Amino acid sequence: MAAATTAPTPPGSLKRIVAASLIGTTIEWYDFFLYGSAAALVFNKLFFPESDPLVGTLLSFLTYAVGFAARPLGALVFGHYGDRLGRKKLLVLSLLMMGGATFAIGLLPTHAAVGSAAPVLLTVLRLVQGFALGGEWGGAVLLVSEHGDAKRRGFWASWPQTGAPAGQLLATGVLSALTALLSDAAFASWGWRVPFLLSGVLVIVGLWIRLSVDESPVFKAALAAAEERKEVAGQAEKMPLVAVLKHHWRDVLVAMGARMAENISYYVITAFILVYATTQVGLSKQTALNAVLIASAVHFAVIPAWGALSDRIGRRPVYLIGAVGVGAWMFPFFLLIDHGGFGSLLLAVTVGLVLHGAMYAPQAAFFSEMFATRMRYSGASIGAQFSSVAAGAPAPLIATALLADYGSSTPIALYVIAAALLTVVAIAAARETRDRDLGEIDDRSPEDARVRADV
Repeated sequence: MAAATTAPTPPGSLKRIVAASLIGTTIEWYDFFLYGSAAALVFNKLFFPESDPLVGTLLSFLTYAVGFAARPLGALVFGHYGDRLGRKKLLVLSLLMMGGATFAIGLLPTHAAVGSAAPVLLTVLRLVQGFALGGEWGGAVLLVSEHGDAKRRGFWASWPQTGAPAGQLLATGVLSALTALLSDAAFASWGWRVPFLLSGVLVIVGLWIRLSVDESPVFKAALAAAEERKEVAGQAEKMPLVAVLKHHWRDVLVAMGARMAENISYYVITAFILVYATTQVGLSKQTALNAVLIASAVHFAVIPAWGALSDRIGRRPVYLIGAVGVGAWMFPFFLLIDHGGFGSLLLAVTVGLVLHGAMYAPQAAFFSEMFATRMRYSGASIGAQFSSVAAGAPAPLIATALLADYGSSTPIALYVIAAALLTVVAIAAARETRDRDLGEIDDRSPEDARVRADV
């Protein structure tokens, strides 16, 4: 007997759910990216002042990478309870944790005040940020994916993805305004704290909106079916993590491989570029921030377009366009930046983010369509966040180290190209998921689920 399907969410309700997910992810990414920008600009001086400037930047990015190390743990914990209790409750908790940690960073004493305790406290708060973000992404994209229908899922699910460039836009915009209005001394003294403290206001707005949405109907139906199986047949559910590794291990590996080029290229283009443009090319902080600011606005605009295209031609073709494009763009990317002008820098970053969007836009629907409902939060989060430890976490650190060792952008370009090749292999090995009904994927293997749906 075919698995029961759920009726599509009315357009008005779906838009409200998309707005709630988008605003929540924007706030969380604002918090996360704010740290990355501050790590590149001021944390090396405030928390690691006894180091050589480039070494201080490396140490600053190391605390940045620590946040990624906590993301897999967040994926496991939030995924488990999100598959057990629902998406909405865990999304509220993740927003509170992220916002609280970011606000606390704005209150931290620096190395000049408390010595070595300052970077320790900074690292602890960064761990909390990473843990929260590890659970945020999966829940936000699933809430939208499970409310929508298959025909436009790529488009609607891409909107929470725009929270990343929106958060980057907001974080960079606030920092850019402060660096323009304040002297270097004032910014280093107290100005850098302002955007972190603003997070408290943003979290209140995000919670108000996020608490107003309903739980996913697909999840409700799957939960009811699981309770019925338990009551009638005494069939207890496996832990989501166990079920994912048993039935969807191949999909987890595909998701991890798919994330490599997407994650590495993004942090090279948006975080490391602040170091490269200022230290290697000699551009001002304001110039570099403005370029990332404008490019992030374009990135925000193109993500839904790429998502809509994935509804027409499939997730895999669009993802491959992005992976191949990013790899091919790396050498022109650095050549343009080395030219030294704002226009060249802006073009380099904008094209890079447009190509990145071709991977990032279909990712939400693509990963959601790989896993059964009662293990979907765990599966999508594990696939996305475990790869971030090897991809996004060390990307600015590796790029900075390569620059320090070789004094050239060539090894950095080759590093991103290698990641792009790995992603191409992963996507080539993946199944197309565009037409899959999320309500028909059961807790067995994808092949079993398709057979069951045809019976």
